Amino acid sequence: MSNNPYKIAVSQINNVANLAKLDKNTISILEKPQQILTVNIPVKMDNGEVKVFTGFRSQHNNAKGPYKGGIRFHPEVSLEEVMALSIWMSIKCAVLDLPLGGGKGGIIVNPKELSENELEKLSRGYIQKIHKFIGPNQDIPAPDVYTNSQIMSWMRDEYEKLNKNEYAGGVITGKPLVLGGSKGRARATAQGGFFALKEAIKEMGLENQKLTIAIQGFGNAGSEFAKFCFEDENNQFKITAASDSRSVAKNPNGLEINDLMEFKLKTGSLKNFSDGETFANQDKNDYSILEEEVDILVLAALEGVVTKDNADKIKAKMVVELANGPVVPEADEILFHKNIQVLPDVLANAGGVTVSYFEQVQNAMNYYWEEGEIVEKLRIKMVQSFHEVWQIAKENKVDNRKGAYILAVQRISEAMKLRGWS
Repeated sequence: MSNNPYKIAVSQINNVANLAKLDKNTISILEKPQQILTVNIPVKMDNGEVKVFTGFRSQHNNAKGPYKGGIRFHPEVSLEEVMALSIWMSIKCAVLDLPLGGGKGGIIVNPKELSENELEKLSRGYIQKIHKFIGPNQDIPAPDVYTNSQIMSWMRDEYEKLNKNEYAGGVITGKPLVLGGSKGRARATAQGGFFALKEAIKEMGLENQKLTIAIQGFGNAGSEFAKFCFEDENNQFKITAASDSRSVAKNPNGLEINDLMEFKLKTGSLKNFSDGETFANQDKNDYSILEEEVDILVLAALEGVVTKDNADKIKAKMVVELANGPVVPEADEILFHKNIQVLPDVLANAGGVTVSYFEQVQNAMNYYWEEGEIVEKLRIKMVQSFHEVWQIAKENKVDNRKGAYILAVQRISEAMKLRGWS
């Protein structure tokens, strides 16, 4: 299997084509984004030099609704990556049955090397290039890797300036609350994953057991997920290991997650955390958190971390994908044959896009819900979608990822056929 993310995304569609009863015309449409934008953005740097940055926007499929997907700023952004991510967004939105399609954007840049002034110029320049192709009813961007609510604020402001200063609160989600953002959005990815985990535990008959958890990736999603588990009202979970890109913290008796989060915020690392053993992260060498003897392994870091070379070393009963694409297709097969349940990314981390959809709805109404209402609406969507995926996987005797893809492509296919596209 190629490491090209776009080829992986296409293969995942083809892997369920027969089970989902897709015809050749439908497959041909789903394999390719409907539109891809490549733009060059000149930015006058603080030293007077002009640098030109390359950006992309991939719009995969809008049969079910406007394109939806984040914008990432990263030095390794590529066209193939953005195309793949837009396909996965189409699948994710369809799994949750949101009236949205898949989109994704990115700029090749290391934002850590830019001043705030340069970052703002780049953000506004990107919107200047793509503003005719986005909008509340056309394509709705959001934050992604190394972008945040401030960058979304600049982008939204620039879009409105370019559109005669007309209010367009729903053109971008992930905004600050004061500019029409949604309560609950910051924790939505972790919250949705936690709801899915609780349902999986019931299906696996583990609800009366004390369960151990290892978390790879103690960033925003990973640490918030840990906190949900740590504060579980049934006191069912014990987080025994957590890692970030530089360090690992372990305690067989369970890590004190609130203290660990505060320590990470202050120091930027897990190293030297006093409650347990800590050491430098050596995932590629002697030690791997993937091999921890725990009940649940949470992958909240990077794509492609579980491969055919290490999948057989995983000892967990369940893998939860909070990151996008952490398990490659060959590894999926190995885990399935080991009877390890995988909660795939297109389900487990869909809480973020679901609450982004809620943000759009609130912007359109100009009426805003309290956080408790949003959490309950998210719980309903995640629980329903989990059981739909679980049942399809069980009926077809396939893994949960294939179950999710069957559900998603059938929904997108139906929308396309009703429109007369295929």
